[in-house]
Amino acid sequence: MLSWKAMNNLREVVAEQWEYRELLVRMTARDLLLRYKQTVMGFGWAIFMPLVNTAIFSVIFTRVAAIDVGMPYPVYAFCGLVAWNFFSSALRFSVTSLTSNPSLVTKVYFPREIFPFSAVLVSLVDFAVSSLVLVALMWWYHVAPGWPLLMLPLVVLSLVIFTAATALLLAMGNLFYRDVKYLFEIVIAFWMFATSVVYPIGRIGGRLGLLLTLNPMTHIIDAFRAVILEGRAPNPAFAITTAASIVAFVGAWLLFHAAEFEFAENL
Repeated sequence: MLSWKAMNNLREVVAEQWEYRELLVRMTARDLLLRYKQTVMGFGWAIFMPLVNTAIFSVIFTRVAAIDVGMPYPVYAFCGLVAWNFFSSALRFSVTSLTSNPSLVTKVYFPREIFPFSAVLVSLVDFAVSSLVLVALMWWYHVAPGWPLLMLPLVVLSLVIFTAATALLLAMGNLFYRDVKYLFEIVIAFWMFATSVVYPIGRIGGRLGLLLTLNPMTHIIDAFRAVILEGRAPNPAFAITTAASIVAFVGAWLLFHAAEFEFAENL
């Protein structure tokens, strides 16, 4: 339970963010234009990279080390990659979102969390674009969703909340310790293979399998597949992950806000 002081602080930061909502929209639009500026494919990159990775993993897990995932493997892999690419892309841009805007951070006052939030929103646009390809693949492989698809907004919201919480911590951490952006690239690579993105983590037994069940992204991606491809409601572990994500987001936001006044000194 949050203390009254923490609750008041949370109200203040939310109210301040709402006051600067137009700036968040403008910053998101700016970052979205900059991401694809002077590129030939533009938004096509949001589709191209998941498709390439799907093709590679399809060869590996259908030809080299075949596994049965209970559905056409390309649909299974692409679904996981769509969610994972949103997560990893949002964090990749968030980690340097403060350090790459020193003049704005040090000279103009506004809620600094706008920078990582903007990175998350831009990646959410890419997520929406690549989801159109997922719909096309489901049609091609005759994978029809069921009524649990109605729970998809809840699953996506959980994914966004967990991503935003991690983005706040990474952006703040990299501001104080520049090593974070280098460590992030190593961690995110291992994290993907410790998540059920391209293969079912549940098939790994022993202590390693038990350890991997603590990975919140596995439960979110499993829930994403469950409501879209498998026609079932998410497992109870998803509810626990969502609750923990909300707590982590509130804690990260309050911590970010408390450290905000020291940002200028570290740029």
